Amino acid sequence: MNGLGGWNRSENGVVIGLVQINTPVIRDREDLARQAEVIAGYVGKARRGLSTMDLVVFPEYALHGMSLETHDGVTSDLDGPEVAVFRRACIEHRIWGCFSIMERNPHGKPFNVGIVIDDQGEAKLYYRKMHPWVPIEPWEPGDQGIPVIDGPNGAKLALIICHDGMFPEMAREAAYKGAEILLRTAGYGACVREPWRFTNQANAFCNLMVTASVCLAGTDGSADSMGEAMVCNFDGTIVTHATGGNPGEIVSAEVRPDLVREARRGWGMENNIYQFGHRGFSAVAGGAQDCPYSYMTDLAAGRYRLP
Repeated sequence: MNGLGGWNRSENGVVIGLVQINTPVIRDREDLARQAEVIAGYVGKARRGLSTMDLVVFPEYALHGMSLETHDGVTSDLDGPEVAVFRRACIEHRIWGCFSIMERNPHGKPFNVGIVIDDQGEAKLYYRKMHPWVPIEPWEPGDQGIPVIDGPNGAKLALIICHDGMFPEMAREAAYKGAEILLRTAGYGACVREPWRFTNQANAFCNLMVTASVCLAGTDGSADSMGEAMVCNFDGTIVTHATGGNPGEIVSAEVRPDLVREARRGWGMENNIYQFGHRGFSAVAGGAQDCPYSYMTDLAAGRYRLP
């Protein structure tokens, strides 16, 4: 079910638009300012194109491009001019937005940050990417966990960035903290097209959670990005998927957080988010609730070592 991309919106639905914005070339602050206005223009396009849309989502690197430069001339601040442009766009077009910035860090390398701004221009979610794509990305790893917020129409919303989604623990943590919709923004190229698809589906199914994911599209003359915007339902089925990678395309779908809640309450079989902490509840009252996973206990104890 996707409500014909959100046109036939239900009372309990949340309509999400995923923008496959073209990979920009950013050299200096003037380029940053121009690209911020390009992004704001797409916020307006999203609203004009689909009046029912609740949330428009931009990929990782939509503002800064793929140069991976870390100097102050191409990084941003949360209270800086680029984010101010995003705030104004959300207010003007009465829509929530998810945006990407490379945030200046006076104490080290920049943080790769995602923010969600509501339709009043208030930053509701701030997330630092926990798993930079090493050895390629120079960003300092996030240190503030995965926040979960009350998003549009009361949906519980979380955000992870690109490589984060390759770690099943990231999606599980978001679901454990209550997320019903997991956004994943990325700048991936075609080399990870298949892992992108099956991890988005697995993250949804294994946690009874909607996943909505989008990459950059097109090329900056050096790096190619794949688009591949997709929404997966909580049973792992693909609701919508843009396989063409068209730069500038906005892929939309309606999702139903109320059905996520219903499944988490009522499913017995394959309710893995519950069963993970209640193993074998058919045989043991309440299920076994110990932690049998050595990698978890070792990591918590500071002795994580691979064989």
